[in-house]
Amino acid sequence: MSDQKKSAGDADLAAGRLKSYGRRGGRALSHRKQQLLDIVLPRIRVPIGADPLNPRDIFPEADKIWLEIGFGGGEHPVAQAAGNPDAGLIASEVFFEGIAKCLTAIEARKLENIWLWDEDARILLDAFEPACIDRIFILFPDPWPKVRHHKRRLVQPDFLDQLARVLRPGGTVRFATDVADYAAEAEGHFGRHPRFERLIRRDGDARQVPPDHFQTRYETKQLGDIEPVFFDFVCV
Repeated sequence: MSDQKKSAGDADLAAGRLKSYGRRGGRALSHRKQQLLDIVLPRIRVPIGADPLNPRDIFPEADKIWLEIGFGGGEHPVAQAAGNPDAGLIASEVFFEGIAKCLTAIEARKLENIWLWDEDARILLDAFEPACIDRIFILFPDPWPKVRHHKRRLVQPDFLDQLARVLRPGGTVRFATDVADYAAEAEGHFGRHPRFERLIRRDGDARQVPPDHFQTRYETKQLGDIEPVFFDFVCV
């Protein structure tokens, strides 16, 4: 799998994309977590080949297909998969510790409607067929706080082009952050994109937690400079 990861990463760099994440690993994983990466992950790793990927080939009985980009420790996609058995959920994360935690929860809850992608999500987006995703979650992505690093933030105009290509008309994106300038920047990018319109919830307050949101461990740390804000956008 190491060769596969290297080739995918090289392809991403060759495409001229800046990495939107830092190091992929920290401390050494426990034996159990390493086993999950070596044995369980290959069984539920999204297969990417030469042909465009239709997620319904993975989840033939699903009524809807959801994608989460950057799932941290996996609390949110696991909770969504458990609470929405009619959804097929693809969750993407590059950090080995977070992937192992997510795999632990998937195994413990015996979930069969969630598969993972362990490389840059933009590679995955490129592989999808057009208009094949119903909903996308981008929750608390790395804010790259230094101004000189803002170009590495995930939400950029070309990234929104990718989202618009894979979302079906009427599909939605939820973006959340606890960093004020990233919230303003992302809202601006979505607002200027011709394929996205903001959905205003009844309360009209982005600081109100959506009723279908599941809190993540990151949120509880309160590391940002504002209370979390949640924006929902529809693809037109």
